Formats: sequence, C-alpha cells, structure tokens
Amino acid sequence: MNDKTIAFHTLGCKVNHYETEAMWQIFKEDGYERVDFDTNADVFVINTCTVTNTGDKKSRQVIRRAIRKNPDAVIAVTGCYAQTAPKEIMAIPGVDIIIGTEDRDKLLGYVEQYHREREPINGVKNIMKKRTYEEMDVPYFTDRTRATLKIQEGCNNFCTFCIIPWARGLMRSRDPEKVIEQATKLVQEGYKEIVLTGIHTGGYGEDLKDYNLAQLLRDLEEVEGLNRLRISSIEASQLTDEVIEVIDKSNKIVRHLHIPIQSGSDTVLKRMRRKYTMEFFESRIEKLKSIMPGVAITSDVIVGFPGETEEEFMETYDFIERHNFSELHVFPYSIRTGTPASRMSDQVDETVKHERVSKLIELSDRLATSYAEGFRDDVLEIIPETSKKGKLIGHSDNYLKVEIDGDESLTGELVKVKITEPGYPVSKGELVRVLEKPMVKEYAYLDRKLINKIEI
Repeated sequence: MNDKTIAFHTLGCKVNHYETEAMWQIFKEDGYERVDFDTNADVFVINTCTVTNTGDKKSRQVIRRAIRKNPDAVIAVTGCYAQTAPKEIMAIPGVDIIIGTEDRDKLLGYVEQYHREREPINGVKNIMKKRTYEEMDVPYFTDRTRATLKIQEGCNNFCTFCIIPWARGLMRSRDPEKVIEQATKLVQEGYKEIVLTGIHTGGYGEDLKDYNLAQLLRDLEEVEGLNRLRISSIEASQLTDEVIEVIDKSNKIVRHLHIPIQSGSDTVLKRMRRKYTMEFFESRIEKLKSIMPGVAITSDVIVGFPGETEEEFMETYDFIERHNFSELHVFPYSIRTGTPASRMSDQVDETVKHERVSKLIELSDRLATSYAEGFRDDVLEIIPETSKKGKLIGHSDNYLKVEIDGDESLTGELVKVKITEPGYPVSKGELVRVLEKPMVKEYAYLDRKLINKIEI
C-alpha cells in the first residue's frame, strides 16, 4: 500500500501549471500518490505567483491555510513569489522548504533532507545568474486533453510595470531537439493539440545561434500525428515576416493568436517601455488577417497605467474596436512594488480605472459575440476537454468555446461540430461526426481556408 502522499496548489500562469506537472512526475516516480489539496497529505507544494501584489497576497493565504490545516506535513513553497521574496515566506511559521524558479528537480531531495534534519531549508538562488534552460519534461498531463509544452524561460524586456524578469531571470531557450522530442512523446500519448508556452514564448531562439522561433515552428510541423499547434502568447515585435510566412504555410498552426497589446496609445507604450508602435502592431494584425481569414486575435490590456489620460484610453478603445479583437483580458493597472511604474507620480484614480475596465469588458463581450456569430452554421473541429451530464465542452482551432451533446469517450479526440447557436462565452453546436483515426491525417492536412467549405 502506498503511504506517501503529496498535494499541489498552483497559482498563476500556464508555465506554473506546466512546472507543477513536472514536479509531480519526480514525486510520482518516487512512489508518491497525488491527493487533493484539501485533504491530509505528507507533503504540500504551493507554486506561487508574483505578477501583482494580489498574487503575493493570495500565495500567502494558501501557504497559511495549508500550514493551519496540516501542522505535521512538510510545507514546500516554490515559484515566482518564492523567488522574489524568500525572506518574507521564510518568516511564515510552518514553512519548511523554499525554492524559487530553478532547481525544482531538487525538491524531492530537500523533502528527504527535511525529514532527516527537521531544519528549514532555503534553496533560493540568484536567478539573474542563470544562463541555461532548466529541463523539466512532462510526458503527459493530469487533465489529458490539450498538452502544454514549455519552450523557454525568462524575459529580457523589463517593461516598467512588470516584476517577472526578477522572478524568472533572463531569456533562456530550450534545446530545439528536446522540444521536438517532447512534442513527439506527447503526440504518441494521444494529444491532438500542443500549446507552446513560456515566460516570453515568442522570444524563443533569441539566445540561440542560427536558430529561431520560425525554425522551431517549421520543425514542429514535421512531427507526425500532431494535428494542432497553438502559441500561447506572442509579442507583436516577435511576429516577424518570417514567422508570419511559416504560419501561412503551416497546416498545424491554429488560426488563433494571443498578442498582448497592453495599450493602444504610443505615448503610454513608451512609458511602459514596450517595444513596438501602434503602426507596427496594426501592420502585424493586417498581415495575419490576410493570410488567415477568420483568425481570432485575443489580447491583454492594462488600463489606468500611470498618467493615462482619457484621450490615451480612447486610443486603446478605438484601436481594439476598429480591428475587431475576438476577446480581451482586461486588467486595471496595479502597483507592483519594485517596478519603475510603481514610482511614477501620476497614478490614476481607482474609480477612473474601474470605469475604463468596465468599458473595455463591455467592448470585449460585444466583439466576442460578434466574432462567434460569424461562424453560425459553419463546421469546425473541437477537442472536447470536459464532459458533464452528457454535455461536452471544447475549443475549436480559432478558440471558440463550444458545447455539444456527446459521450465522454470523445474527450481529447478531434470532433467535427456544426455551430448552431453562436454565443459568448460559449457557443452551442451539434456533432457532425467523429474523425475516424485513419482519416485524421487527411483532414489535418486540408487547407485551413477551405475547411469550412467541405461537404460533409
């Protein structure tokens, strides 16, 4: 009988979720059983986030909750908040082990050391000195529908509002051979879609000799059996003509790109220290729309950045409306201690911020509904991710969330659906037919631009 148990709680982004899976693999190989975070376990791992002050606060709450409920368990804290504020976390009575955003493979050893010595362990190192990518392989994922593949770490941008370079260090790309090797493994495990992720995903290859993101995408195109390839997020400045050309020729890269805009005003972008102008951003969107009709462009926006005037806000609003973004993640600017923007004098009033957030969310809902409406009666492919009471929900290649009636055995498979009731956040569809396995390849290689015109 298995008597070693571990529980994980992950805060924050896709990269953190990927890294939690990687840590779980190590403990699993050592004979641990993974249990729910709200049950009793021998070891609790809290993977923290520090992107905002709220991220820090939430991380502290989860740490304290775990200690209170499980005073005898080993409490280990890792992730971005652990990296940037180790002393703060070590000061919480009951924290036994702390590691930052490197050496996660040493966590099991630290747990064993703690059992022997019963002394708190601080394994946080200076991340700014780290120059190589830390290999963290994940052969499969607990939720088993779409696979995430981490390809790089760190960021060299130092935007004035962002703490992440201090939490993650400078840009390090993963060895391309390792990326292809893991992609191949994931496809063999049955995954139909791979989502490329990282701290600054589009920067992949900037630190490599004679290799870049475009080349990685070309190489991933050759992975046999892979149906869909999605880039979790890419900066406009990294959508080079070469990358766009690769997207155009690809039969696997989906027609959805998440391109963070943050602001649609050149003057605000300058204060944020972003590396593009709105003219350049516009040129990228127009180019993408010309090669991929119906492409979904989603984005992140920060409103109420220090000094943002009503005119600057309206520049953002008008740009987004004019270019029909298909969905926005809207954030009110929040002061992040330790960043240049936190020291800027002309902070925007909270009431004004919230009014602007509401306006943009309203715009996002309207644009998202209108985008979905454009696919009424179209046949799309979805990969069902969740099933509940005879209903399946999955995403199409262009990131429409679609609900259909169907059997849970279809979870993780490629399924053809007709969109009967477009809507937001969920469209309704009906099952046209499941793509039989021998036909997967035939459909995967069909030209994206013709896919909706095929007679079923």
